[in-house]
Amino acid sequence: MALDVAAIRAHVPALKSGTARFDAPGGTQTPQPVIDAIAAALTAPLANRGRNTEGERNADRIVDEARSALADLLGTTPGTVVFGRSSTQLAYDLSRTLAKGWGPGDEVVVTRLDHDSNIRPWVQAAEAAGADVRWADFDPATGELRPEHLAAVLGPRTRLVAVTAASNLIGTMPDLPALASLVHANGAHFHVDAVHYASHAVVDLAATGADTLVCSPYKFLGPHLGVLTGRAELLESLRPDKLLPSADTVPERFELGTLPYELLAGTSAAVDFLAGLEPEAEGSRRDRLVASFAALEAHEEALRERLERGLAELGGITVYSRAARRTPTLLFTVAGLRPADVYRQLAERAVDAPAGSFYAVEAARRLGLGDEGGVRVGLAPYSSAEDVDRLLTALGALER
Repeated sequence: MALDVAAIRAHVPALKSGTARFDAPGGTQTPQPVIDAIAAALTAPLANRGRNTEGERNADRIVDEARSALADLLGTTPGTVVFGRSSTQLAYDLSRTLAKGWGPGDEVVVTRLDHDSNIRPWVQAAEAAGADVRWADFDPATGELRPEHLAAVLGPRTRLVAVTAASNLIGTMPDLPALASLVHANGAHFHVDAVHYASHAVVDLAATGADTLVCSPYKFLGPHLGVLTGRAELLESLRPDKLLPSADTVPERFELGTLPYELLAGTSAAVDFLAGLEPEAEGSRRDRLVASFAALEAHEEALRERLERGLAELGGITVYSRAARRTPTLLFTVAGLRPADVYRQLAERAVDAPAGSFYAVEAARRLGLGDEGGVRVGLAPYSSAEDVDRLLTALGALER
């Protein structure tokens, strides 16, 4: 079934401004049911978790529901769902915990394709432990990160490999199971950044081969926080730094301080909203998510093809999103104009398509774009054919 984009858009108050929004890779706009869930959590009695008072029970219920929702979204179990301020914070916390077992001669592998939040925490943890860092390249001509790129830097002392499930800059979706097979054959930990991926495709933790994985609800219609999950037996084996009286059970062992209950309530609502994108889908919430993401992928793929055809017809535009498997995220430059100037001119026409390297600075440099990067256009469930046409018209009217 085709997505009912008009119905989706009717639930997103921010779209009433009239701007054609292509900034979803940096964070989606928020549907009203998510806003309502956040407000409901804050207006009902709320306290630290417990079972004695109504406020305690409300907090407990919100946390349990959020863990269950994210487990359905990520193909994992509620007891492995960890919440944090952001995926960056969670990566730093995890890197410091894992690095307790690293030392001189050990190696950590990161890639040139990744967002810096899946590079710098590992690089800095390796440096603190005296371990070495090795870099897996990608092909700038195609945007592909292939198994041979990773195999070239793996060794018997590799302790961890960190890879993106989808590039937030150019959309490349590497073959995660193939990469995981290489990593595990070397006895190393495979960490996956699914922040960009989880906005566009169904995540199945076991199928990815990831030992640990992070995502961010604000990239898929939810509020601002981060999520980490992983293999249950692995999480049980890790001993992060924590306060003495705080819970030592998993996943609470990894959660520092009081959770943002209102944001967890909004996260559950966001997952439910995604599960309802295909209204005729039946079965469990996981079943409905799978059906809804299939419809979403078809919708976004059609819009991406429409956009790519239009960019090719305009001329003078170089598109850097070229991988065979990729999200509906395009990075491009316009001949004769700096990306920041394109961004400004589009904004003047009520078209929001930001410019920069978007924290994927290593990838932007590898593409020859330097820290200035390019113009990034990303699609979301609420993106429409009219939005795409407005973008193409605005690009055709640029003053060079």
